[in-house]
Amino acid sequence: MVELFKIGFLTITLSDLVDILIVSFVVYKLYALLRATIAGQIFIGLMIILMISFVAQIVNLKALSWLLQLLTDVWVIAFVILFQPEIRRLLVMLARNPVFKIFTKAEAPTEAQIIVDAAFELSQQQHGALIVIIRSTGIRGYAETGDILNAHLSKDLLTSIFFPRSPLHDGAVIINKNTIEAARVTLPLSNKTEVDGDSLGMRHRAGLGISEQADVISVIVSEETGSISVAENGVLSRGLSKDALKKKIETALSIEPIKGWKTIIEQLKKQQ
Repeated sequence: MVELFKIGFLTITLSDLVDILIVSFVVYKLYALLRATIAGQIFIGLMIILMISFVAQIVNLKALSWLLQLLTDVWVIAFVILFQPEIRRLLVMLARNPVFKIFTKAEAPTEAQIIVDAAFELSQQQHGALIVIIRSTGIRGYAETGDILNAHLSKDLLTSIFFPRSPLHDGAVIINKNTIEAARVTLPLSNKTEVDGDSLGMRHRAGLGISEQADVISVIVSEETGSISVAENGVLSRGLSKDALKKKIETALSIEPIKGWKTIIEQLKKQQ
């Protein structure tokens, strides 16, 4: 190993320098985590004992080294037992670090799964809902007609928004990836007033209307029947099961935006 420099009788190599830097970084991070706590004060005491033990080993003070080694072993065990919460918090912080996330598989519910679970819970309670999921470009102009939330997507938040007594339950919710951008949004109505001989309510016409004008997919929960429909590219699919709804959302979100607009153009050509 390449020798860098000497301090008295100690020879410092490149690996020694890297080792010191890593240990210093770990000690600093531990101190930053435990600072201003009782654990932090004990940690400083433990570091002092370790330094004295290291110096004792260097100058070959065998009796002092043996005594400090015993004390260090007992102190480390006591430290682990007494400060489990702080150690657990440190491990959680490490797990959340982007460097370590690449080695772990996220088990959080997907966007589609959250929306499906919320839609079917609202369906069981017969609470009407209109959820607009953005596929490519945003629909900021429509979002600004409602209340901007920019909240993290969750099933509980969605079901709370569409609770009949909630001040936000009227209108639509706009979702962009894992964010609820806005609630109580006003959407353009489709010119279609019926599908397969069945008349469409305002909620269904709004969900259908926005799908005709933007690259989105709309999930509509009927307040009267509890049935779930999806509007995509100006086409309304009704009475979907839980699995069918999830598959439809996942497929819509995985299709390239350009292909979605090609479908719209083809449908417009057929109507002419």
